[in-house]
Amino acid sequence: MRNKTFIIIAAGLLVSCTSKKEEQKNTEEVVSDVVTLTVAQIKNSGIETGIPQERIMNSELKVNGLVDVPPQNIVSVSFPIGGYLKSTALLPGMHVGKGQVIAWMEDQALVQLQQDYLVTAAKLEFLRLEYERQKLLNENNVNADKVYQQAKAEYLSQKILLKGYSEKLRLVHINPETLTESTVSRTVPVYSPINGFVSKVNVNIGRYVNPSDVLFELINPADMHAALTVFEKDIPKIKPKQQVLVSFVDEPKVEYPCEVLLVTKNVSEDRTALVHCHFVNQPKKLLPGMFLNAKINVEGAMVTAVPEEAVVRYGSSEYVVEAKGNNNFGLIAVTTGVKSEGWVEITDAGKEFLTKNLVLKNPYPVLSALKNTTEE
Repeated sequence: MRNKTFIIIAAGLLVSCTSKKEEQKNTEEVVSDVVTLTVAQIKNSGIETGIPQERIMNSELKVNGLVDVPPQNIVSVSFPIGGYLKSTALLPGMHVGKGQVIAWMEDQALVQLQQDYLVTAAKLEFLRLEYERQKLLNENNVNADKVYQQAKAEYLSQKILLKGYSEKLRLVHINPETLTESTVSRTVPVYSPINGFVSKVNVNIGRYVNPSDVLFELINPADMHAALTVFEKDIPKIKPKQQVLVSFVDEPKVEYPCEVLLVTKNVSEDRTALVHCHFVNQPKKLLPGMFLNAKINVEGAMVTAVPEEAVVRYGSSEYVVEAKGNNNFGLIAVTTGVKSEGWVEITDAGKEFLTKNLVLKNPYPVLSALKNTTEE
């Protein structure tokens, strides 16, 4: 019985000690909201107060974005007259060269098109000769004008028909000038129109595709760029030619220089706009859709700033000390930006912040007093 009582008491003491330690730990992480200093303390500490200033400084905008490809660099490959996919070896991610055969198509309509062209070409030769004969007879008043005009109309109609078949053949990369009855084929190649890599493969062997169906999607990586999302309030700060440093999630410390190309002229529903930036030297690892972080260098921007010594650190956060009147002081959490000539930018400052009376010199005695008040 005594052993059980001892165990219960020991457990209670252990819980009590743990609770006290946790309370003490939490107390250390919290600073009192307000502290009052005496006139003597303020004088001896050399505390000086003032309001923040709006200054022209070189600043940095930290934004996010994605690797983007302009529409003209995305190519959808289709087969203009439709047919069956006979073969292809493409896989997403594969590199292709311009003019490379990327697939073979077959269909009876291909045979019919070549046949129609050759038959039309043969008939055109006959109609040409007939037209020239009727023209000569008409010039010598041997035949009626009607016979001559009919021969001319049939010849010109056949000529137009042949031209139409010729252009259809060129659409599927068949050269009509070299087409003969011995070269008629039921299969034709599909060529890559660009140097790039395969983004999508939408068909499989044996599948019939319509002229409007996209077989493959190819991307030309030569002009991939960074599309950065910028908030509406920061858009006026950004101009073409500004310098940008971009980093990727897997290598946050490696930065790639870019240059602002253009800023879109419309704002989306979430009050943001896109800023397009070109890489000075395009990384080899670049892929469309990759997430990235960026810092935009803004020269001569009007920002809210305080002297560097006005910002104090406590834990992992930054604060400025506000003089509330009647010798009362409190902390305001802030986020700082770039530093220049002894001043530091306050990036999250609103209009009200500009009216606050802050400790601009020797703020640490106030922080110490706030910490002591908390510990008491």
